[in-house]
Amino acid sequence: MNHKHRKVLHSLFAHPVSANISLKDVQHVLVDLGAELEERHNSRFAVSLKGHTVLFHHAQHDLPKLEIQQIRKFLEECDIDPVRDYPI
Repeated sequence: MNHKHRKVLHSLFAHPVSANISLKDVQHVLVDLGAELEERHNSRFAVSLKGHTVLFHHAQHDLPKLEIQQIRKFLEECDIDPVRDYPI
């Protein structure tokens, strides 16, 4: 995982929740983590990682804070810890 993707991953877990994370950057990070992304209807996409699957909405620009919190929860369920696994 390159440095930019590590920074995006750490920003997903930052407190307070960041309000300027782009969907494309998050998708690249998820692919680097080994996730499979699948386009769905109604502006949604499915993410499968380590036996877990979740649906997310396509954001036009930056992700809303609620979506970032959902992504963070999904990554925690997949046992992804940016500090332990991907230090900056």
